[in-house]
Amino acid sequence: MRKAKPKKRQILPDPVFGDVKVTRFVNHLMYDGKKNVAFEIFYSALENVKNKLANEEKSALEIWKAALDNITPQVEVKSRRVGGATFQVPTEIRPDRKESVSMKNLILYARKRGGKTMADKLSAEIVDAFNNQGGAFKRKEDMHRMAEANRAFAHFRF
Repeated sequence: MRKAKPKKRQILPDPVFGDVKVTRFVNHLMYDGKKNVAFEIFYSALENVKNKLANEEKSALEIWKAALDNITPQVEVKSRRVGGATFQVPTEIRPDRKESVSMKNLILYARKRGGKTMADKLSAEIVDAFNNQGGAFKRKEDMHRMAEANRAFAHFRF
């Protein structure tokens, strides 16, 4: 590479929980720079989660973190061209990319859901991910299945 790597921007913790992970999630959730709207959606989704899982001893934030852990993929397949043929090569994912992929999948499948508001959809997807079901969890399982099926090409790793 000719250019220097771009500097990583420091992300500030969120105002309610003081957690950087929450801010990162809200940044993915945000449209058109409307960060306050995204924070409102996220916090009301956590309220909905707390109401849905009232018998759970964990807090809403812990439930959200557990849901993210449940949908975090460990391996992914990358296309690699070797001598005219394209192989799907399974590779392990960097920790920061793991987190980013899981957040994006959670938001993507929450947006696809049926429901009144985005907060309702997001809370439903968080509850499903916490219970090891839903679209985002299925996506992780599919990624792992693809990697397992293409394990024979692991020696093409780059």
